[in-house]
Amino acid sequence: MPKTLVPFAVPDLSPLAKSLRSQLASLDHPPTHVEMLNLLAKAGGYSNFQSLRADVRADAGPATASDRIARVIRHFDAEGRMQRWPGKTSHQDLCLWVIWSRIPPDQDFSERDINTFIQAGHSFGDHALLRRSLVDMKMLARTQDGRIYRRIEKQPDADARALMDAINPRLPA
Repeated sequence: MPKTLVPFAVPDLSPLAKSLRSQLASLDHPPTHVEMLNLLAKAGGYSNFQSLRADVRADAGPATASDRIARVIRHFDAEGRMQRWPGKTSHQDLCLWVIWSRIPPDQDFSERDINTFIQAGHSFGDHALLRRSLVDMKMLARTQDGRIYRRIEKQPDADARALMDAINPRLPA
């Protein structure tokens, strides 16, 4: 995950230096990295480094669609296989579109056949999780006895389409 840059600026360096000097004098040991970040943030007028970072993120505004796609694409390897199941539900949903796109439309499949498509699309070894998620997201239908599966034709949203376009061309011919 890329590191969030936290810019730090103060209107006057003298009060910053005085604050740092007094905070450092109160310590009986050299500050650790995290302690130093907190000292700098406090000298700059924040309660701690977390509040400084939160303030920077608030100024950055919401993530764009391309930021979201860039975060999700990291869950796939160079061959277009999902390497890990994302923690965020919104990222999971996008990843499922890539798996869905590789299942042929308008055909009935046995559980074994559908597992073959799903297993080809990931490398983390939990095809049952992906199959259940595809069914839960109404991207895949199955008969009540679970013997027959069929891809449900849907129109992916713009983010899903962008992810599929970014992943699928990377697949070997």
